[in-house]
Amino acid sequence: MTQNQYTQQQIDAWLSGLLSVAWADGDFGEQEQAIIASSIGKSKSSIQNSISPKQLRAGLGDDPNLAEQFIRTAVMVAIADGIYSVQEFKLIHEFSEALDLKVEALSSLEETLCKPHPDDPNGELVNGVVDHSLLNPVKEWLDQVEVKDPRLARFLCKMIPAQCPFERDVTLFGHKIVHIPPMCKLNPLYDQLVGLRFRSLSYLADECHEDITEYIQ
Repeated sequence: MTQNQYTQQQIDAWLSGLLSVAWADGDFGEQEQAIIASSIGKSKSSIQNSISPKQLRAGLGDDPNLAEQFIRTAVMVAIADGIYSVQEFKLIHEFSEALDLKVEALSSLEETLCKPHPDDPNGELVNGVVDHSLLNPVKEWLDQVEVKDPRLARFLCKMIPAQCPFERDVTLFGHKIVHIPPMCKLNPLYDQLVGLRFRSLSYLADECHEDITEYIQ
């Protein structure tokens, strides 16, 4: 069995930070929270799902490489559902500042933020429009996520969908009100998510010799 790469204090801070990002926009319900908690071997009530930037810095320590790996995974968690929300962006920015980390590649990702439409500021949020070629720097940066700890690998396998969700129509009283395309068409960083999930699965299977059946069903 592969030994854990990080201390328990570091991994607790890391996962608490990722959970804070995942739940920043309120999209995760009670059942989803329980599933994620079980995937890392803890009860939902025992997980600290809110960690301050100062606490995160204290938990992770002063290693700049560790800090950058955390921010990479935080961005991945934020975009896993195809939406990069303002709440997620602000929290990741606060975490980056606390860790003394400035990533130039992330500036282009801000253009994809989901914001109110200028003609209807109180209405539904819409994704920003961006030339996908401008995201090449952040794609290359995200592809450098290292998976070296089974606890983190299990978490990522749970957080990242196993496959691109099918497109579907949302109907109300028999009338179509919106068409939702597949997430892989909505998310310009979908390939980076798929790559990270594959590396996490390979790490668990090849390095840790764990049964990964539950993650691929």
